[in-house]
Amino acid sequence: MMLMEQTQVPSAALPVAEFKDHLRLGTGFGDDGVQDGVLETFLRAAMAAVEARTNKVLIIRDYTYTLSAWRDLGAQGLPVAPVRAITAFVITDRLGAETTIDPAKYVLEQDMHRPRLVSTGFVLPQIPVAGQARIEFTAGFANAWGDLPADIAQAVMLLASHYYEHRHETAVGEATMPFGVNALLERYRNLRLFGGRL
Repeated sequence: MMLMEQTQVPSAALPVAEFKDHLRLGTGFGDDGVQDGVLETFLRAAMAAVEARTNKVLIIRDYTYTLSAWRDLGAQGLPVAPVRAITAFVITDRLGAETTIDPAKYVLEQDMHRPRLVSTGFVLPQIPVAGQARIEFTAGFANAWGDLPADIAQAVMLLASHYYEHRHETAVGEATMPFGVNALLERYRNLRLFGGRL
C-alpha cells in the first residue's frame, strides 16, 4: 500500500500573515517579509504533523492510493479523510495494462474517520497476481485556511509557534506534541480497532 500526494498546498493558502500576528512579530519595518520563508516552513511542518497525527487532510488536494490486495472483498478503506470524491479507479496487471473501472460499479462511503470505496455489486474487481489497484481521490476540509475548523487551525498555529520558538534547540527531547495541541486534536484522532485495519 502506498499513498502519494499529487498536489501540494499552495503558498498562497498558508496563513503567513496570521502566523506573524500570532507570534507578535514586529511590523512596519523595511524587512517585514524577511522571515516569510521560514514561517511558511514551520507552518508546513506543523500541518504535516497534525495531518499525520489525525489522518485528516486540512487543505484540499489530490491523492493516489495504490495497493496489491483487498483487505475486504466488498470495500476498501481509504487512509485519510475527509474524502470529497473518488476521481479514478484503475486496475493494472503485471504487464502494466490498465483497466479503468466504471464509476457505476463503486461508490464513496463518506466518513469523518474511515471513508471507504464500496462495491455496488457483491465484490470489488479482482486484482491480478503481481498487479495493483490505483484509487485516485480528492480529500481535505477546505480550499482556504479561513474555512478550516477553528480548533484544527488553532492547533496548527500552536504547533508552528512551538517549532518557531524552539528552532535553535539541538538537544534531543521528548518527541511529543504540546498538551494544548493534543487537546485540540483529540476529537479528530482515529481510534484504531481490530489491528488498525483500513
